[in-house]
Amino acid sequence: MLKIQEIREIIKLIDQSSIEKFTFESEGTKIKLEKAGIQQVTVAPQVQKTEQAPIQQPVVEQPAAAPVAAAQPESKEHQPAAAPAEKVQEDASLHKITSPMVGTFYKASSPDAPAYAQKGDQVKPDTVVCIVEAMKLFNEIEAEVSGEIVEVLVEDGQLVEYGQPLFLVKEN
Repeated sequence: MLKIQEIREIIKLIDQSSIEKFTFESEGTKIKLEKAGIQQVTVAPQVQKTEQAPIQQPVVEQPAAAPVAAAQPESKEHQPAAAPAEKVQEDASLHKITSPMVGTFYKASSPDAPAYAQKGDQVKPDTVVCIVEAMKLFNEIEAEVSGEIVEVLVEDGQLVEYGQPLFLVKEN
């Protein structure tokens, strides 16, 4: 079975290449990656009300909005709460724990279990801080550094993207 670090490396390599689809299978484990954001151009006839022949104009189909955009409502209630997080993010001395994949963020192993990590908690490199669920696989995300959780940047059950910051950690 592949380790999470090996999966991260595969994702980085695919992301930096021109490959659009990738499938890897080994010892019963299968990984399938596909890049999003590809535009498709189709030609649709548009008839004008003049006596000329119909004019063919290309119609660009935009890809569907990213799941994260749909999961973040744009209400005025959420805007003031984002301002303090932006101030904390500006501090370059903080380490960002990022999502190694696209999936759903969970702060605990079950709804009634305590959160793995909260603001103010001390973590070590091997401390599990959350779970990212992708295609029914629950991946434990480790802190990777020693320090204190300064900010939790996502909500429980929120869709996250590859490379999206999840936590800010003040390193010891």
